[in-house]
Amino acid sequence: MSESAKKPWMKWGSRLLTLFFILLMPVLLYLVARNLDWNEVKKSLQAFSFTTLLVGGVLAFCSYMVFSIFDLIGRAYTGHHLPARQVLPVAFVCYAFNLNFTTWVGGVALRYRLYKRLGLDTATVTRIISLGILTNWIGYMALAGVVFSLRLVKLPASWSLGVTGLQMIGLLLLVLVGIYLYACGWAEKRTWSWRDHEITLPSLRLALIQIWLGATNWALMASLIFWLLPHGHGTYYPSILGILLISCVAGVITHIPAGLGVLETVFLALLHDQVSQGGLVAALLGYRTLYFLVPLLIAVVTYLILEKRAKTIRKQHKHKVRPEKSEETS
Repeated sequence: MSESAKKPWMKWGSRLLTLFFILLMPVLLYLVARNLDWNEVKKSLQAFSFTTLLVGGVLAFCSYMVFSIFDLIGRAYTGHHLPARQVLPVAFVCYAFNLNFTTWVGGVALRYRLYKRLGLDTATVTRIISLGILTNWIGYMALAGVVFSLRLVKLPASWSLGVTGLQMIGLLLLVLVGIYLYACGWAEKRTWSWRDHEITLPSLRLALIQIWLGATNWALMASLIFWLLPHGHGTYYPSILGILLISCVAGVITHIPAGLGVLETVFLALLHDQVSQGGLVAALLGYRTLYFLVPLLIAVVTYLILEKRAKTIRKQHKHKVRPEKSEETS
């Protein structure tokens, strides 16, 4: 079958799968949450101490810093010379917008706008974006591969996939990571052309840094949720990490901004017999606040500052160029 014949099937298949998850998630969330004791949720939220929220904020900040370093890897990969003081704020703003308004808004469109205003060309920005996405997902695959293959996630007995099925998925992910590392370290051909774009493999050293940073970011996200859970909740960190990794796949499929409702549905479905539902919902609400809403507010302010600075830099540049032109014509 030709590629052109496959595309309609793939397109419609993707749309139907997305529609299925979009319809399924609210139904599952309603079924799980209809018997929820919201008074317990309120008490759990009020039980958060200042220290708990402060440590949670530090964990969120560390995760954002790790993610922002993805763009410094992009600088090493592309060879552009923007200083870290310009790269890190751009990466932070884009990550916050990415989480809350999907990848196309924050991860792609906003990056193109901000980086091009700082003087980078389209091809360079494209390579930064591509490497950042790859860093995130290669880190995900490495971490999920270890967690799933070692059976560190405790699943309900009724879950159809089962621990063995999840273990097979984990082993497959580790194989894919191994193939990527082998290609980066020993492939004879390192550059391919695709639709007027050149794809060049990073070095093995850079690939290992990608895996480390990507996995660290996911681990920090799970650490925040684990930290916000009520004391004596009866579950352990690897299980929380595994459930977060599972929930993100459903979030990607549905394309719902911020994965709203998807994360909650998966956690409630898989932890309902291990953690009190009120405490779990409170932890997830705290996670939403510390990891999504607060950084978004900071990112909006940072974005306005970046736009103002870019406008000032352009005015200064024009001011410097005009005298040089007048000297040439005089």
